[in-house]
Amino acid sequence: MEVELIGTGKDFKIWPGGGRGWNWEETGTNHSDGIQVADVEELVQHSCEVIILTRGVFSRLRVAPETTAYLKAEGIETIVADTKKGVEIYNHKVEENVRVGGLFHSTC
Repeated sequence: MEVELIGTGKDFKIWPGGGRGWNWEETGTNHSDGIQVADVEELVQHSCEVIILTRGVFSRLRVAPETTAYLKAEGIETIVADTKKGVEIYNHKVEENVRVGGLFHSTC
């Protein structure tokens, strides 16, 4: 994937005004355990109103139930989608000036 102003890579964390590569090893994320609360905390700290969690092109990456529960408790709208659809939703939210962030997984 190529993200404007950030560069190329396979996984990204993106928030309003910035982002970086998403290194699963930082939080112990894997396909079967899924996206962890620790993966989204940085997005919450950047005051996202909406967070998009992408599961890869074949939707093989899971999302831990604790993660969606955490985001709900924080009052953040959460959208879980395959990566292609997630990118479309993200771009639409940006056009609407919504404070949107996301985790984008480009493979599987």
